[in-house]
Amino acid sequence: MKNTFGNAVTVTIFGESHGAAIGAVVDGLAAGIPVDNTYLAAQMDRRRARGDGLSTARTEADQIELLSGVYNGHTTGTPVTMVVRNTNTRSGDYAKTADLLRPGHADLTAYAKYGGWQDARGGGHFSGRITAAVVAAGALCRSVLESKGVVIATHLRSCGGVEDLEFSSDVQTLRSQQEKLNNMDFAVLSEASGAAMQIAIRAAAAEGDSVGGVLETAVTGLEAGLGEPFFDSVESTLARLLFSVPAVKGVEFGAGFGFAGMRGSAANDPFAMRGEKIVTLTNHNGGINGGITNGMPVLLRTVIKPTPSIYKPQKTVDYIAKKDAEIAIQGRHDPCILPRARAVQDAVCAIGLLDLYTQRFGTLWQAGAKEG
Repeated sequence: MKNTFGNAVTVTIFGESHGAAIGAVVDGLAAGIPVDNTYLAAQMDRRRARGDGLSTARTEADQIELLSGVYNGHTTGTPVTMVVRNTNTRSGDYAKTADLLRPGHADLTAYAKYGGWQDARGGGHFSGRITAAVVAAGALCRSVLESKGVVIATHLRSCGGVEDLEFSSDVQTLRSQQEKLNNMDFAVLSEASGAAMQIAIRAAAAEGDSVGGVLETAVTGLEAGLGEPFFDSVESTLARLLFSVPAVKGVEFGAGFGFAGMRGSAANDPFAMRGEKIVTLTNHNGGINGGITNGMPVLLRTVIKPTPSIYKPQKTVDYIAKKDAEIAIQGRHDPCILPRARAVQDAVCAIGLLDLYTQRFGTLWQAGAKEG
């Protein structure tokens, strides 16, 4: 199992859902980058479960312990090791169904790959719990990007059959929307849509079921010229990270699958001058041409499947006895992961973009100067 992403900036994750701790090692950061513990805590809080009926009843403090790479509030230039302790596990919830494959989960594939040696408690290393380590690493990367004027924000574009407003095509309005979203627990552009989504989530939970939806992310402040053609394009880099997030089953950039119904005359983004800057009058391509950023906002969406842990009885297999069975999942689970997953989506975008920036401008760029 490979648990490391990146070229110039690498992130390695470790741990299991019910183990002592989870964590991340971030390498490739310049020395002297400020590390604000309050900022890190705020990013972790956006992912944290609140026991409010919209998320799992498993609430964790999710406090980051910095074990290496930070001294006197700044990076040292060596690997930053971040640990988040697991303090609220209930492994007994899984004992009665330990031999039963949970539909929609990685139980079968994990068993096929590791032959039963995996830590299966709470999903082990496959659990969404591990995304707390991703958010911790992403928070460090995001702080660097924000110091350069790059802003990332994600909202629930749809959830439980309810649609939110679209991001504005006006960059200044979009920036205001990003600021609003980054200060919300339930990130939506329309309060009415948010209220309807929460009703849909609670209704599914009351029936022992779950819902999915779409997360939409906007990145502003990016320079033109990031990314490489083909294998290291912006789309392929971010898509790889986005698909690593549990429950993501689809990714699209710009108009995405909407291009299928367009003609070229509608799909192309005309260029224009705005002062000394070249802009596009539309942004169907989501700020990317030829796999490289063009200076317009990067827009992307992911499809998040409904949480597979539901309380309704389901058909399955006892993989030890090799016979058909039925399972009613126990434990504490999210009826919808979108409100928390948006913090994870922000984090993986930050990790990928900082790696692309550092590949182009060098490590010294992170601390204020470009190499070469």
